[in-house]
Amino acid sequence: MIIQLSQEQQALFDYIEQTSAHVFVTGRAGTGKSTLLSHLTANSAKSFAVCAPTGVAALNVGGVTIHSLFTFPFGVLGEVDIAKHLSRRTREVLKALDMLVVDEVSMVSADMMDAMDRALRIARGKRSIPFGGAQLVMFGDPYQLAPVPPQDPTERAYMAENYRSGWFFDAHAWREAELERFELSEIFRQSDANFKEILNAIRDGSVTSEMLDVINQAGNRTPNHPDVIKLATINQTVNQVNAWRMSLIGAEPKLFKASYTADAEKIFGRTLPAEATLELKVGAQVMFIKNDDGSMQKSPTGGTVRRWVNGTIGHVVDLPKSGLVLVDVDGEQFEVGPATWEKVRYEVEEEFDENSGKVREVLVPITLAEFKQIPLRLAWAVTIHKSQGQTYDEVQIDMGRGAFSPGQTYVALSRVRSLDGLYLTRAINHADVMVDKDVVRFMAGATIAKPDLSQVPQATSSEHLPPF
Repeated sequence: MIIQLSQEQQALFDYIEQTSAHVFVTGRAGTGKSTLLSHLTANSAKSFAVCAPTGVAALNVGGVTIHSLFTFPFGVLGEVDIAKHLSRRTREVLKALDMLVVDEVSMVSADMMDAMDRALRIARGKRSIPFGGAQLVMFGDPYQLAPVPPQDPTERAYMAENYRSGWFFDAHAWREAELERFELSEIFRQSDANFKEILNAIRDGSVTSEMLDVINQAGNRTPNHPDVIKLATINQTVNQVNAWRMSLIGAEPKLFKASYTADAEKIFGRTLPAEATLELKVGAQVMFIKNDDGSMQKSPTGGTVRRWVNGTIGHVVDLPKSGLVLVDVDGEQFEVGPATWEKVRYEVEEEFDENSGKVREVLVPITLAEFKQIPLRLAWAVTIHKSQGQTYDEVQIDMGRGAFSPGQTYVALSRVRSLDGLYLTRAINHADVMVDKDVVRFMAGATIAKPDLSQVPQATSSEHLPPF
């Protein structure tokens, strides 16, 4: 598998790298947002940190949670004295930033975004400049993931009184900052123009009955083999399917126990990246849950070659005594050993800059704990939420009693490459297509900025979103 930037992605990377603009990178499913983020963090010359709103999302991008980076307390932060929670180390880290990369920004609340703004202004000693002069680069699609609203009634009342909505784009910080929205347009996952049009209409809520008829007619059939992966709305359905399929394999299971450094369970908390005890049998259908880092090499064209990526589907063909797992992926067999997930924090180090001839402060990730496990999970079924970002040739979608969150149906349908690989346990109806009205307002609020693909784009080539 070769990972290489498209012309559009390369132009946007150049724009981010050569300007200090606050950029929100979005796009439909399959446009390569994660690919661009990975390239940015692997190749940027800036001093940067990567963060995400949840522990799982942070682990997936090799970063830290927003709470960890800023040492925020939990709960709504609007009336919290942020300065009291900024330790000396936190202030030093935030001051050394050139760029802050935020993944899954759609899950960041308006209140959290404003707290990040206040913290950066205080730590960097630039209280009159949005985000203290640090560049914010954000990745996400509001049509797919939403922020979790506060459970406490008092906190819900505070948000309702102080914000137009709970979304990051309604934070007060954006009244001063100029946010540039770039929507990646080239879809790599699907090639059929009609299918892409229908998916986009489901994404923004403009889908017609005729479009749903196309989806339902294509998916109204039984999978032609039993290993088509099932996407379900709830964990209970997924666990039942996987347990049932495992029970059909008569062989004895082999257990793989994770190993981890002292205090890892406490440091990782409830966001263990893999099962503490993984049960596998020869014949089990599995999904890789981490990119292949062990044998990455450069392709002749300059891209990166990986044997598998997070989401690759395969079958266990052998469980040798060596402790490895032999997995068949599309006719090619790989020996899979334990992978390592690291919980990190950022520290400031000095580095000599050859271009300027001066010593500068840069951020480096320091490992706090390690968790090692075979990077596989059973995959006859997965939740729609956990399928986020994945691509499948065939998929069976089980909407159960119906979608219960905005974007859920869009995420499920957009995982499959074509209508030929789509199977439905029941018809998709208009009630399953849920779209947040505030997202529609935001995404329709300004002309989408486009980097100039013929040269390194300049700031004048994009339009700013208006204040909210």
